Amino acid sequence: MSLSLQSSPPSFLSFSLPKSRLGFANGSSSSALLFKFNASFPVLRATSGSSSSVDTGLSTELDAVSTFSEIVPDTVIFDDFEKFPPTAATVSSSLLLGILSLPDTIFRNAVDMALADSTCSRLDNPELRLSCFVNKALVNVGGDLAKLVPGRVSTEVDARMAYDTHGIIRRVHDLLKLYDDINVPPERLLFKIPSTWQGIEASRLLESEGIQTHLTFVYSFAQAAAAAQAGASVIQIFVGRVRDWARSHSGDPDIEASIQRGEDPGLALVTKVYNYIHKYGHKSKLMAAAVRNKQDLFSLLGVDYIVAPLKVLQSLKESITAPDEKYSFVRRLSPQSAASYEFTAEEVTKWDQLSLASAMGPASVELLAAGLDGYVNQAKRAEELLDKIWPPPNV
Repeated sequence: MSLSLQSSPPSFLSFSLPKSRLGFANGSSSSALLFKFNASFPVLRATSGSSSSVDTGLSTELDAVSTFSEIVPDTVIFDDFEKFPPTAATVSSSLLLGILSLPDTIFRNAVDMALADSTCSRLDNPELRLSCFVNKALVNVGGDLAKLVPGRVSTEVDARMAYDTHGIIRRVHDLLKLYDDINVPPERLLFKIPSTWQGIEASRLLESEGIQTHLTFVYSFAQAAAAAQAGASVIQIFVGRVRDWARSHSGDPDIEASIQRGEDPGLALVTKVYNYIHKYGHKSKLMAAAVRNKQDLFSLLGVDYIVAPLKVLQSLKESITAPDEKYSFVRRLSPQSAASYEFTAEEVTKWDQLSLASAMGPASVELLAAGLDGYVNQAKRAEELLDKIWPPPNV
């Protein structure tokens, strides 16, 4: 669950606080500071039973689908904080950019206090000083969020370290130490890492220490299987982005095989990964993001988390359903169906760097690179803004 600008890649659920509370200017919506949230919709988790249709007492489509998966609203702008209380959040460079662009936000003091940190200020190397300020700002904001939400606070790891396993681990340890200094325990934390081989390996080593990781930018079965083998706590697949790539590109064997079977490549990827995780007993939770419409959502019922846009959730919430009316809601993904799914010997192999690189098709390679470029750009912009305002006034 993350806090992000509207232009940033969605991940987990988001909401924005009322304008009066954050001091929004009367500008375009693109300047709004968004938060990821778990709305006041029913708490949703995939059930473990074998029943495939909903109870007749459910009154809306949202109630119905919520019995199968945890439905995660994405980019939800609302005027009533009490109506959509956040339960978890993510801090990122994108969030810092939002805070810095809106000086009156409730988190601005957390950033200003980071810029006043004497440990960072004493560093002579400008790059190290800026990195120190960014880490402090992320953790200060994360600490404030930990007081506001009952769930985990996820902290984005600098995407410029995406190909440096030990760099990722050092950064996570540094962030953990800073969180410990402000009394946020490890069980309240999750660290968001790109799904390069080096990121997956960092996840494996961190999870072996009991540190929870969330692997993002997963666009292929090979990445997801390697992430599951690494023991990542959360694996996130972007359904819509895989579909978008397939509509304008060709030459990816896995995507073309899905299309030849008459399947949507994004939905097929989530289904395959879910079945792999459950058939072979991996602990990872699977998140389907970039879900674009109701049919996507219905096709994924049973997956651990579904991130859906407000327009889809609003439609579900407004649609009253009765027995034998409108839709028959069926759990599409379940441990029982996973048990009968057939995988090839190559797919259940122990993944390593070479096999992962060989199995990643052009879609996952290009989409991963694009995601990393976006995150790196945001990190640089955040550093540039922090550099401009250091030292901050009135601290």
